[in-house]
Parts: sequence; structure tokens; C-alpha cells
Amino acid sequence: MSTPHPIPRLSRRSLLAATGGLASAGILSACSGAKTSGGGGATSSSSTVLLSTQFSPVEEKQRFEKILSTFVTDPKTSFNSMAMADFTTQVKSQVDAKKVQFGIAAALHGELTPLADYLEDVDSLVPDAAAAGIGKDLLALGKLGGSTQKYIPWMQASFVVAVNKKALQWLPSGADVTALTYDQYLSWAQAAAKANGKPVFGFPAGPKGLYHRWFQGYLLPSFTGGVITTFTSSEAATAWSWMKDFWAVCNPASTNYDNLQEPMARGEVLVGWDHVARLVQAPKDKPDDWLMVPAPIGPKGLGYMLVVAGMGIPKGGDVATAAKAIRALLQPKVQIEVLRQNAFFPVVKADLPSDLSAPVKMEAEAVAKQTASPKAIVALPPVGLGAKDGELAQVFKDCFREICLQNGDPKTVLGKYTATVTSILDATKVPCWAPDPAMSQCRVG
Repeated sequence: MSTPHPIPRLSRRSLLAATGGLASAGILSACSGAKTSGGGGATSSSSTVLLSTQFSPVEEKQRFEKILSTFVTDPKTSFNSMAMADFTTQVKSQVDAKKVQFGIAAALHGELTPLADYLEDVDSLVPDAAAAGIGKDLLALGKLGGSTQKYIPWMQASFVVAVNKKALQWLPSGADVTALTYDQYLSWAQAAAKANGKPVFGFPAGPKGLYHRWFQGYLLPSFTGGVITTFTSSEAATAWSWMKDFWAVCNPASTNYDNLQEPMARGEVLVGWDHVARLVQAPKDKPDDWLMVPAPIGPKGLGYMLVVAGMGIPKGGDVATAAKAIRALLQPKVQIEVLRQNAFFPVVKADLPSDLSAPVKMEAEAVAKQTASPKAIVALPPVGLGAKDGELAQVFKDCFREICLQNGDPKTVLGKYTATVTSILDATKVPCWAPDPAMSQCRVG
């Protein structure tokens, strides 16, 4: 396997070009599933299988299967979602055995990077993608550091803050809810807890929650300007101290929350950050009672995570049939339907329809504000770690557990986990990813 190269730095201008300028920024999460097979049998000229790490929750999977059966009929395309480690194993083992049983490998940018040598070149699809309105920066990501296109961007998502308007009365004086600092966000949570006699802010720290993305894409970039190269810095210790104070005024049941939309719908949580697909149901019944706003701004800026999923074709697969399905999935009507059903945003140019649900419109506006902020700091999920990605995610979860749940000293805890992060980086020998500066091999700082 070749060593992945540094990814191109992304401009917000080109990211805002898609979706009529509304929702082309950092948007998509590491939802991983539990299946183990490529399923569906070998692809043929009239059918193909889309193997993916995305849409693993049952409801999301069913809705996406309905989209495929309605809009992607030539070729007929079946869908199989699985955990990232299983996905990687399936791609490698089937390509190595020269018995490829699926047509499209669809996953996050960082999940596809270690698989570059297992993917066909798809340069022939670049003109179609560009014509659909996919920006040059997003297409450049699909080269995976090489000279040829290895995947075509598929969709994107982000994380924002959902706010029940009841909580606005406890905002700090003079604060703008769409441009809060971390200090204001903390003061707001403290005031709301005091007024209610209990915490009303939430955090998705459940077993399947995406809370590691908060540290990787939001908190640490906002306080330190980096993630890995600033891991042991005094600024990182300050960020974790902030997190400890914030956790003290979060609903303690947050350790059970895999998403915030359910406790929000029940009235347990009034304010919280989560993935757009895991917030969209909260305002569904009473959209006039809710707002969606950008994440807070820290000393270094507004860190936010750009999460892009792409579609590649495995070596030895039916390229012509898979390419036809990929072109179908790039149609604006298909991308809008994915947005409508599963709250994942288009990568192509697609005007938002007037009948789009209020919650999705709210999210689109929040994402646009987050992306367009002059203080925005773009962060990517870890790139090129393969199976080690889960180990790095666990480091941040363990730091949260020891610092916030067990009252550990931030600097001491960060020092303890430095060796673990170093071991992961030594094993993978990958360059750093945004927002850390590019270097030949990423190092803990």
C-alpha cells in the first residue's frame, strides 16, 4: 500500500458553491453499522451493489433503499451498510481474491484513503461531476493524494447546535445566539441549569454517540487551532478544562444519548450540539419552537468539521455499470431526496426546494452561517488511519471519561494518552489532516 499524501487545503468559497451556496460545507458523520457482507451477489450489467459505511441506523437505511428503488433503476442498485472495519475487510479481501461482489464502495474520505490501491481510476467521471456542480476542492479530495481520481464526492453533512426557544431567556446579556463564544455558551448552560433547577443542555455521549467529533472538529480546533499537533498544549488543557465545566451543567443522562433528537423531542434537553441527521427530528412536530445555530467560537476561531463521503469503484468490479449508478446518484433530484429523507446535504449544485421541511431548512441555514463565518476553521475527520481510526476516536472518548466523568486533571490525562496517539501515528505513518499543518508524518505536539 502507498502512503497517503497530504490532502489539499479547502477554501470556503468553493465549498459554498454547491447547493446554491447554502449547504456545501462540513456535513457528514461516521455512522457505522453492523453487517458483515457485501451481499446481493456479484454485480451484473443490469444491477449493482452499493457497499457503504453510511446510513446504518435502520430508519436511515430503509429510507435510502427507497430512494434507490425509486430513482436509481438503471442499473438496479441494492444497498448494504456495515461498520468501517468490516467495510475495509470486504473491499480488500474481495479485490485481493479477484472475486468482487459489489459495484460501488461508498464511505467517508478518511475511510477511503487507505483503500486507494484497491480502487479503480474514475477520471472518466470527473467531467460529469464537474458539470453537476461539484467544486474543484471537493473533487481534489477524491484523488486521495495521487494524480488520478479515486472517488467521486457523494454527499456531505455537518454538526450544528439545536435550540429550543424556551432557552433563549437565559442567554447572557448582549449575546447573539448565532455567534456565541465558548464562554457565552458555558454561561448560558449554567444560567439555564440554575433557572430550571437541573441541567437542560445535552451532549451525545452515549455508546453510539458522535461526541468524539466534537473534540476533533469543534472544541480543540477552536481553542488550539489544531488537534494532533496541539494535543498536549496548554491551550488543549484549557479546552478540556472548559469541557469539564460544561459537563457539570449538562444533563447527566447524556452518557446514554446516542443522539439528541430523542431527548429533545421528550423535553429532557433544550440545547445541544449533534450531527444534523441526529437533530432533524427534534423540531419535527413544533418547528416554530426551535432554532438551529452554528457551534461556538473559541480563542482561535470557529472550528467545524467538514465530512465528505465519496463513491469509488473496486478494482475488478464492473466499471461501466457502477459508473452509471454513480451518475444517477449525482442527479440533483436524488441528492435533494437524500437531504429530505436523511438530512445529508448535496455535493452538487441543487437549489433547495420550497417544500423542504422546516427542520432541514433550519439546518441548511445554520450550516451556511457556520461555513461562511470569517472565523471558520475547517477540520476533517482523521485521514488514512484505516482500522486505527476507531482507536484514535477512543482516545478522545477516554480523555472525556477521565477528565469530565472522573474529575481528572486535563494536563495529566493528556500526557497519559500521548503515547497511545504516538503509537497510532507510528503504525500508520500518515500525514496530518486539517486543521493540523501538513507534514510528511503527523506527530503529537
